[in-house]
Amino acid sequence: MAYKHGVYTQENPTSLATMTQTDSGLIVAFGTAPLHLATNSAGANKPVLCYTYAEAVKQFGYSDDWKKYTLCEAMKSQFALFNMAPIVLVNVLDPSKHSQMITDKATAITNGVATVSDAVMLDTLKVAISAEGTALTKDTDYTAAFDDDGNLVVTVISGGAIPTGTEQLYLSYTMLDPSKVEASDIVGGVDTASGKATGLELMDEIYPRFGIVPGIIIAPGWSSDVNVASVMRAKTSNIDGHFNAICLCDIPTDTVKSYTAAGEWKNKNATAEKNCDMCWPKIKLGTDVYHLSTQLASVMNYTDSQHDDIPYYSPSNKNLQADSAVLDDGTEVYLSSAQAAYLNGQGIVTALNFIGGWKSWGNRTAAYPSNTDVKDNFIVQRRMFNWVGATLITTFWSKIDDPANKRLIGTVVDSANIWLNGLTAKGALLGGAVEFRDEDNTTTDLMDGILHFHVKMTPPSPAREIEFVQEYDTSYIATLFA
Repeated sequence: MAYKHGVYTQENPTSLATMTQTDSGLIVAFGTAPLHLATNSAGANKPVLCYTYAEAVKQFGYSDDWKKYTLCEAMKSQFALFNMAPIVLVNVLDPSKHSQMITDKATAITNGVATVSDAVMLDTLKVAISAEGTALTKDTDYTAAFDDDGNLVVTVISGGAIPTGTEQLYLSYTMLDPSKVEASDIVGGVDTASGKATGLELMDEIYPRFGIVPGIIIAPGWSSDVNVASVMRAKTSNIDGHFNAICLCDIPTDTVKSYTAAGEWKNKNATAEKNCDMCWPKIKLGTDVYHLSTQLASVMNYTDSQHDDIPYYSPSNKNLQADSAVLDDGTEVYLSSAQAAYLNGQGIVTALNFIGGWKSWGNRTAAYPSNTDVKDNFIVQRRMFNWVGATLITTFWSKIDDPANKRLIGTVVDSANIWLNGLTAKGALLGGAVEFRDEDNTTTDLMDGILHFHVKMTPPSPAREIEFVQEYDTSYIATLFA
């Protein structure tokens, strides 16, 4: 130790830990994207965090054909309708698998332009004057680009190798084929040789990649498939070994055409899963038709953003961007409040046009009515438990492997209780406390470095029913003689 002579100072670490800020509802969307329209393609089975519409389009492309390219629906809802960010997009349409080769397709030239409606991968395009002919040179003999409708436009360059009066060109290319994508591609898996994950198996990579806890899983156009929905429900728990999320799944509207049938379908096909919310029917805005799950995810994001990103406000009775509710064939659905309440009683979220325009309607998770535990059957309770758990994990992760002494225990208990008291003062909780109890911590556990903290909390339930009792009071007749 160096010889000292004088007055010195040193610092000890603060005994209270600053609670981390975790995103209450990061959406992770799985589906298909028009990669041929992307200028910087993200490729297949790679989670991408997007904060703007522009960067999403740059990496995934955009098309109004949402039945083929389902991620575009999520992009439109999140960025254009609700102006919310970020979102994680995962495209499973793999050009190496979900494509086909087109050879020497004769394409007519009109006013110097040849147009192809196929989803052409531009870097595979070969243009020739004749079948099996020599390839022409791009930007010397012709230009190739996509128009606003996603069609490939090949324009003849004057003075190039294409003779004046040529009536057709022969095009060879690889085209994306979304029809080859199956539910199994959304479900995904892990390659035994490479160890690479695909589809929903990528959920465990979200936090390590971006440092943000995933909160909501959606798969527009695919979640009505019972196999996909089953895996979505499974992937809401123990994400990356620690976190929980919710998934939003749709009941199909091509075969389920009434509110009573929706209840029957849910009871037959959906397990009573606390981290799953079921939706029926679809909603429409102008000519665009959205799955209700897609907009409900954005509604949750928007509602959270209005309350400090704490998910204690229910997404029910919040504005949708819609002018009608519809079935798959376009048939409009107008539910009475009693019919909508029936769906809610079956654990299904719906859309209701009652007072103030079209709104999401329903507070119950898919666990209702078979699961009577309040923390499991209310959407807002479930999301609060997930969020508080994620915040505690990310905050005190830095304490792992520190000495298990009174200082550590005091830091955890004091910091967590101050935070919970703040949530209580805000109204996000009715009360909450963290305790380190003797009965929870055995001597053998403590010897082995295992600490158990007991967390008690009560998020407020949504006021789902308000009743006014009216009574005729005869005493007021006396006012006639006052």
